Amino acid sequence: MNPKKNNEFKIGEIVVYPKHGVGEVRKIESLEVESIKTKYYVVQMEQDKLMIRVPLDKQEEVGLRKIASKKILNKIFDTLKLKPKIRRIMWSRRAQEYDAKIFSGDPLRIAEVIRDLFRKNNQQEQSYSERQMFQVALERLAREVAAIEKTDYFQATEKIENTLLTK
Repeated sequence: MNPKKNNEFKIGEIVVYPKHGVGEVRKIESLEVESIKTKYYVVQMEQDKLMIRVPLDKQEEVGLRKIASKKILNKIFDTLKLKPKIRRIMWSRRAQEYDAKIFSGDPLRIAEVIRDLFRKNNQQEQSYSERQMFQVALERLAREVAAIEKTDYFQATEKIENTLLTK
């Protein structure tokens, strides 16, 4: 139960929780349940106005991490510029793979989903579920890009979409 020093988060730090996206560490608190005292990060999620408590000793298990670096940001935009990889398998199987990528919390894997599901206006129409999945991935990535670049969600979304349109 001794978290590595480099994995400790400070109050006010922006973090990513893979299942919910970008949030801010608001405080570190101790709770006692059945005489077992545990320390928790209290993370205010940006999107859903959700407050999450992550036990300090479970942060790696749930994938809580710092926002990506500028170096990773460049790789994200390089990934978005690549040609889409469309696998010729049933949508339900691809949807499972995309879902796993989105909820992995890895911004590069999320960028792959966005790249592969993006359609220009002159391209074939997407199904409702493809559009929904694209929107979830786009929102997740845009919130992290906004946090890295210290901008807002709308500017980050626009930057991602412009990158997709220029390839």
